[in-house]
Amino acid sequence: MNSAISLTVCCLLAATAHADPLSAANWGRLHGCGTTGVSALQANAQLQVAARKLADGASLKNAIGASGYLAASSALLHLTGPLTDGDVQRVLTQHYCRTLRDPAFQDLGVERRGRDLWLVLAAPMALPAPRDAAGIAGHILELVNQARAAGRRCGGKYFPPVAPLELDPALTRAALQHSRDMAAHDEFEHGGHDGSTPAARVEQAGYGEHRIVGENIAAGAMTASEVTQGWLNSPAHCENIMDGRFAQVGIAYAQNLKTASVIFWTQDFASHR
Repeated sequence: MNSAISLTVCCLLAATAHADPLSAANWGRLHGCGTTGVSALQANAQLQVAARKLADGASLKNAIGASGYLAASSALLHLTGPLTDGDVQRVLTQHYCRTLRDPAFQDLGVERRGRDLWLVLAAPMALPAPRDAAGIAGHILELVNQARAAGRRCGGKYFPPVAPLELDPALTRAALQHSRDMAAHDEFEHGGHDGSTPAARVEQAGYGEHRIVGENIAAGAMTASEVTQGWLNSPAHCENIMDGRFAQVGIAYAQNLKTASVIFWTQDFASHR
């Protein structure tokens, strides 16, 4: 979640020597705010672009979006007046320790315009690596089967415990095809960009004859736990997960860093005839 914090120092200071804002921020983070167990902030070129856009009048969200930095969270500190290292350190430790102490923040961008100073702190978004796809699918399968084993209410309908799902290679291929299609075209739909349906993609992937097919999709979730919880919290998606007629599932995701959602997820469910 992004947050913006701003302070204008009431009295402009007469000092002429410019501060090193990165050093001043790190002194406050590591020493002046009494913090332990945090690492120093690192200068980041993308956040430098964001700080420049903030100085031009952009909002924090738009500035970071335009910079290309993928932020899980961010904060803006806007100071007017302090110019020396000591001045900046004093203002930061008096007013911004809560922000400086946040261990999630790793990167910093700075822009100075005269007596105005913009500092952008951000935590990078942790994206799942392609090499982790099998492990992430396995984690989602584990969470799904825990829900199926326990029984669950999906909206106003109760589903009793049912047998676990098995991960199926063909269904995984179908899920990956659709996730890649959504990511490539920045579309969040069950219909494929080529007009395909979930059932058609399952057939094309080589699953064989089936008696039932279902599909869950999601966009924007960053972890296996987040996407699974989102599906379980949605009655229609939850019903697919809890439907005892399904025996196999395929799970896959794809990324497009140029989109707002970044990650697109697909779960394909089916049973053989």
